[in-house]
Amino acid sequence: MDRTRSRTNPTRLRIKIEGKVQGVGFRPTVYRHAIERNLVGWVTNTSTGVIIEAEGEKRKVEDFLIAIKESPPPRAEIVDIQVAEIQQRNEHSFRVLPSISEERAKTRVSPDIATCEECLKELFAPEDRRYLYPFINCTNCGPRFTIIQNIPYDRPNTTMEKFAMCNLCHGEYDAVTNRRFHAQPNACAVCGPELMLIQNAECKMQKLCGGRGAIERTIQLLNMGKIVAIKGLGGFHLACDALNDEAVKTLRSRKYREDKPFALMAKDLRIVKKYCEVSSEEEELLSSFRSPIVLLRKRENVFPPISENVAPNNKYLGFMLPYTPLHYLLFSQLTILVMTSGNISDEPIAYENDEALQRLKGITDYFLLHNRDIYIRCDDSVTRIFHPLHREFIIRRSRGYVPDPIKIENSQPAGLVRKFKIENSVLACGGYSKNTFAIASEDELILSHHIGDMDNIETYNSFVNGIEHFKKLLELEPKIIAHDLHPEYLSTKYAQQIYNRSPGTYYLLPVQHHHAHIASVMADNLLDNRKVIGIAFDGTGLGSDGNLWGGEFLIADYSNFQRIAHLKYIPLPGGEKAIKEPWRIAASYLYCTFGEKFFNFNIDFIRRIDKNKWKILQKMIDEGINTPFTSSVGRLFDAVSSLIGVRDTINYEGQAAIELEMVLDENQKSLSAGVAGKIKNQKYRYKVERRDKLYLIDPAGIIRGITEDLEHSVPREIISLKFHQTVVELIVDMAMRIREERGLKEVALSGGVFQNIFLLTGTYEGLSKEGFKVYVHEKVPTNDGGLSLGQALIAICKIKHSFRQIETEEKEKWRF
Repeated sequence: MDRTRSRTNPTRLRIKIEGKVQGVGFRPTVYRHAIERNLVGWVTNTSTGVIIEAEGEKRKVEDFLIAIKESPPPRAEIVDIQVAEIQQRNEHSFRVLPSISEERAKTRVSPDIATCEECLKELFAPEDRRYLYPFINCTNCGPRFTIIQNIPYDRPNTTMEKFAMCNLCHGEYDAVTNRRFHAQPNACAVCGPELMLIQNAECKMQKLCGGRGAIERTIQLLNMGKIVAIKGLGGFHLACDALNDEAVKTLRSRKYREDKPFALMAKDLRIVKKYCEVSSEEEELLSSFRSPIVLLRKRENVFPPISENVAPNNKYLGFMLPYTPLHYLLFSQLTILVMTSGNISDEPIAYENDEALQRLKGITDYFLLHNRDIYIRCDDSVTRIFHPLHREFIIRRSRGYVPDPIKIENSQPAGLVRKFKIENSVLACGGYSKNTFAIASEDELILSHHIGDMDNIETYNSFVNGIEHFKKLLELEPKIIAHDLHPEYLSTKYAQQIYNRSPGTYYLLPVQHHHAHIASVMADNLLDNRKVIGIAFDGTGLGSDGNLWGGEFLIADYSNFQRIAHLKYIPLPGGEKAIKEPWRIAASYLYCTFGEKFFNFNIDFIRRIDKNKWKILQKMIDEGINTPFTSSVGRLFDAVSSLIGVRDTINYEGQAAIELEMVLDENQKSLSAGVAGKIKNQKYRYKVERRDKLYLIDPAGIIRGITEDLEHSVPREIISLKFHQTVVELIVDMAMRIREERGLKEVALSGGVFQNIFLLTGTYEGLSKEGFKVYVHEKVPTNDGGLSLGQALIAICKIKHSFRQIETEEKEKWRF
């Protein structure tokens, strides 16, 4: 249509938009808004965002700009809009131009998005040409982050490059009014990716079938109790029937995952609600386009039961809903599957076909593969709802969330980031456990996908490859590198290695572990650079005094911290070995509390101890041999867990503390009248001493009280409850002491111990009742998965302070 007819008061605007504006249908939306208002001009993608030139009647052009701001595509996020009036060109139409590259990328890459309703309707419509096609997608859904190789987000820069579109798909791709306009993964059964089912038979891989036959056969195999490795968006899942106890046991055995809970995928919400309690907020999370694993409280006595081996000794199940077309096709005839990460315990998730065939051949019976390559692995995200605030409390931030930036626009560090030059961008390397890295530049901070525990070369390589990929997407080479204090963490060694290549080019900044935790939760809550009471409870983090911290009360802001209180140090005989054998920690606590007399107690723990092993440990403690000191609350939880007979050894990180939470009896149903009379109070005692401006918290009274309860046959469920209530009281007590001394009324809670939802809820409510403003995590994990965010913000503030100091010194030098 010729749009050059007479216009009153014409104008032409050049509009530059930054944010998540590629791979989300932004250009078709702009085109539609322009056509509806009879405008001429063009829109194009660039490596920095979207550029629009729109010309027409001034009122309509202004209305067009409002429509873009107020009615963008559902998955788009506009960060910045720059508008300038330019010379009119009197064009004849509004066009969508090819993408153009600019000097440096600023556009946001979209996370992978769960299948949309429109694609689902087509998937199951017999008359549709994509009927039952397992790779159906459009601009509103499908793979994004895991297939992009470079920017801008165009098909040649994705792993879809090798699939030449057929005429029909190309027509959709080129039609600006089509839902699949420039949908980069666009394909159909004629021209797109294909499925294949492979049998793992006697160490030989044999192709059985492809296409729809592969799906039908996979359903049959799963119903027969077989284990199938299924290639998804960001890697492989290991799947089996969650109602088949033998299949789940077999998967546990082959995967070397003795007790850690498996994730589940259910056909629909109705099934999830059958097995778990689901609030409206939890339902919203499950159904969101991010489609994470959501931790939900189990229902009792449901038939048919989910295998107890899915989540042993746990009151919660981790459920997700189907989020790819392939999942929906499988669940057309299935109900609940275990869908756990495709790896052997502690290794990264497998994501390449050949790699999976080698690494998973000892676990799975069959492989359901496809030939759409995954460029970067990305595990499922895990989250839950923190009910006191009715908001999300994320545990593992990965698929569906990454690489969306962390929103910290209102916090002062974000302002400092904006003042940074590009060459002074920051790379934060995270820690050892649940590693993520972060990159901060200009006004954005990107937190990486979940990397995992950095204890093997495979995970380290995944970490390094991830950093290189993000640097390529952001077109950055960070010069400031933040890392944990611990010299033996592989993330620290990586930072040192980068620095050693060119010491004059990079600035290395070590960050104390618990300071990073508090900075992380401050940023998560958009706090500016002001002091708060920071409570960091976790398992292990190297302190500035060389000991292992983990029960810390800090006065902290982004720039600095002061340790104001901590749990009294205890010896950790065997160091890392004690973490895997909590009975050692329990024995150490008993020894420090009672001396050698603790063997006189008539409790099961004493009878379980190997006396010869204890003699060796006692010598280690007495002589300081391989026995570091720790103030960790996480280790105290481990000790209590072992002491009351919950867990003497562990098979996964945090197991002893997790199972201690799981056994606590909130309603005291396990307390008989006879035993109730022997319980003196509902909490245990502890002692607080003041030493050189530092509060020292001695938990010896807690150990005495638990030992006394054990001698009086108090059920472990009640002891666990009393212990949890005591820790809550201790936190509130210390916060009040610090407030009285320092006048601070804001408390920030962080660290892996606060994944304990009973403890977190009790602490939040207890502090709030006493008039504190309490901050907990939401967008980033409270565990070490959030460390890199805190490291990055601390680095920004410290470097900015250093620059100011240098500027001041230079001025002083030239003062006459």
